[in-house]
Amino acid sequence: MRSYALVLPMVLLHLLLGALPNLIAQRIPNSYIAHKTTDFIDIDGRDDEASWQKAMYSTPFIDIEGEKVPKYRTRMKMLWDDGYLYILAKLEEPHIWGNLKQRDTVVFYNNDFEVFIDPDGDTHNYYELELNALNTVWDLFLTKPYRNGATVLDSWDIQGLKSAISIEGTLNDPSDIDDHWMVELAIPWAVLVEASKSNDPPQNEFWRINFSRVNWQFDLNGGHYSRKKDEKGKYLPEYNWVWSPQGVINMHEPEHWGYVYFSDQEVGADVKFTIPKDEHIKWSLYREYRKKFANAENRPSKNIDVSGKTIELFTDEHQSGWNIWAISPFSGRKLTIDHDGKFYAKEE
Repeated sequence: MRSYALVLPMVLLHLLLGALPNLIAQRIPNSYIAHKTTDFIDIDGRDDEASWQKAMYSTPFIDIEGEKVPKYRTRMKMLWDDGYLYILAKLEEPHIWGNLKQRDTVVFYNNDFEVFIDPDGDTHNYYELELNALNTVWDLFLTKPYRNGATVLDSWDIQGLKSAISIEGTLNDPSDIDDHWMVELAIPWAVLVEASKSNDPPQNEFWRINFSRVNWQFDLNGGHYSRKKDEKGKYLPEYNWVWSPQGVINMHEPEHWGYVYFSDQEVGADVKFTIPKDEHIKWSLYREYRKKFANAENRPSKNIDVSGKTIELFTDEHQSGWNIWAISPFSGRKLTIDHDGKFYAKEE
């Protein structure tokens, strides 16, 4: 079995270019309402079912930093039932190719689609799933973000995962122009709730989720696709296109991920979701956390302004580390981020 330690230096090139904390103004993460299905979902890489036809596509993906419009459009949909979380993504691509076939290889060395799920929103104990156009899967469990010294469980698998790819075009054929490839997933709740605070699907609750698409420039050698290199023989950098922009080239800052609300209403129902105000406080706490994490001598701001409220911030220094916290004027809860980057919410 391949050791994760052997690929970590390579993975860091992809994941940690933006690992230094950023001071960019907070962007409001995207949100999506996932409805319950009305029919059986056959995982075949297509959206023929009535539920998929009724489900709304997300806004198109944008560059990971949130500034540039990607060359090719990517959108996703989500549904759920008592057994599974369903995801469908459509990736427009004129040249659909892939050559990685071994499960748990570094899939993002091909063009890929990626899913990131943090069930309880504390930025620790979250899932990552990647697939290429060959339906090769790489699934990971991370105990915390890389900035905090993650333990990566590379041998962990999503037991019962169903995945399929459909292609409108021809795979690995440079003689024609393709249209798109589609990813369809069914992820069992029995696996996903292991990192949540409940044993049940999150009905009428939200989780923090994001999606990413890695896209490479390519060369053709003897009719075979490969990642493009520069004149010095180094691979050109990949494009990173995401659903909810990170503001930094690093998917592993879960505090920036989007919000998915799991409505108990059937797909097609008109449901509204508003991100709770405590989450707005949490964004500001993480901004202060990243500043102090970059340099322990940095002192967090004394106050933050959220939804017309001035909220006092506190910092506790102790032998094993430090905490940043505030009392929410909206819920009365104590909201805390510890020195390891984990978020806690406690009733006062």
